[in-house]
Order: sequence, then structure tokens, then C-alpha cells
Amino acid sequence: MRSYICFPEGKFKVLTMSYDDGKLEDRRLIEIFNKNGIKGTFHINSGLFSQDIRIKASELPELYAGHEIACHTLTHPTIGRCPLSEVISEIADDRINLEHILKKPVQGLSYPNGSYSKEIEDVLPALGIKYSRIVGDSDNFELPTNLYEWKATCHHNHRLLELGKNFCDLNKKQYLYMMYVWGHSYEFERDKNWELIEEFCSMMGGRDDIWYVTNLEYVNYMEAARSLVYAYDLSFVYNPSALSVWIAVNSDNVIEVPAGTQVDLSTYK
Repeated sequence: MRSYICFPEGKFKVLTMSYDDGKLEDRRLIEIFNKNGIKGTFHINSGLFSQDIRIKASELPELYAGHEIACHTLTHPTIGRCPLSEVISEIADDRINLEHILKKPVQGLSYPNGSYSKEIEDVLPALGIKYSRIVGDSDNFELPTNLYEWKATCHHNHRLLELGKNFCDLNKKQYLYMMYVWGHSYEFERDKNWELIEEFCSMMGGRDDIWYVTNLEYVNYMEAARSLVYAYDLSFVYNPSALSVWIAVNSDNVIEVPAGTQVDLSTYK
């Protein structure tokens, strides 16, 4: 018998988007995402709400509904150059503010100005942060191996449509693939290329072979998937987590393992 982890409903591809700074252009970007059923993670500096170019705190719960709001530090310093005590305050205060607004846990981060260090990475779990995105483009569809140095497939100005088409064409279900796009919504206005993200989302949206998620939804699902407990001979599997997990048994049998249940796999031998 062989058992593979799948994404929900047996899907093998996942798309997630990540946009920083919480500026006014997020409104238009979210409209495009919502139209195409695409989810995004939006990294917010809660200490900069007073700036006219940024989304106000009162707008966050409704505007970003169905998406994820994550930390981006309180005031956007280049944290790799700051004392660790300052970094801790910047991240913790940002998280506190956002959680007070949203009334739910905020557990993601992207490093402001792409600046970070191993010392900063090491303290993030104690601050309740589960992942952090770095800058740059991997140009591939591999799953992250270090969630505190999570590199996206591409910035939206880097081979976006080419990579998107390549992602859509993937069909080898023995692998799991991720396309992760990052950027800043104000760049579309600055570069006068809103049609780029509109075309990408139209091409990628509404497909039955892609799982559309926020960054944290992906992290939580994979955490649940790794927590599955199998019988040594794979005759059953137990899911101790609070999320359903999907597996493929002997390739063709896609099985949901509901939260807190044990599923008999012996009939699939």
C-alpha cells in the first residue's frame, strides 16, 4: 500500500498570493481576487494607519474578509539592522494591534524591506509567528522547506503569465506544487499594469485542480497533514488535528480523514 498527502479534495496544486503594506490599492486588488475566487495574504503595518495612502483600521475586517491579514511590523523598519529588542516590539505590537481589530489570531509575517537574520528567525516562534516571507523569486513550484525563509515563486512583475501557464499545465499528481505570487498593490497603479494581474487571475481562477488559500491556511493544513498517525502497516490512519486532511491511497483512492477521527485503510490493499 502507498499513501500520499493531498491538498483538499485530492488536489495537487495550490495557489497563494502575498501583498504588503496595506495601501489603498489593496481595494482594487481584492476586487480582482474575489471575482476569480483567489485568496490573498495582506501584510499590514498597524502603526501607519494614520497615513492617507493606507487602508484605515476600521476598514480591515470587511475589506479583507475571506483573505488573511498578517504582520509586517508596526512601522516598517529594516529590522536586520535593529536591536533584537526593537524587532520583538515591532512584531509583537503589530500582532497585538491587528488581533484587537480582527478578534482572531494573526500568525503570519513578511519581513519589511526584505530584511531579516537568523537571530530574528529564531525568536519568531516565541512571538506566535508561524511563517515569514522573504523577497526574491524562486522561479519554481516547490513547497517551502523553511517557513521562516519562505520565498515566493515570483513577484508579479517577474514572468507572471509565463509561470502561471506552466503551473496550469502541470499534471503529474505524484507531486504537490505551489505557485506563490508576491508584490505590493500600489505597484500596479505606479506601473500602469493592472491588466497583468487581471489576466493572471482570470487564467488561474475557477480551476478544479487548484486549491486557493491564504498563506496561513496552507501552513495550518500542512501542519495537520504532518500530524496524521498511521498504523505501521498502513491499515488505518488517525487524525488528531482540528482540520480534515486528504490522502491518496494506492494513487487512485482519494480519502478524507476528518478531524479527530480514525479511518480504516485496510480495504484499499
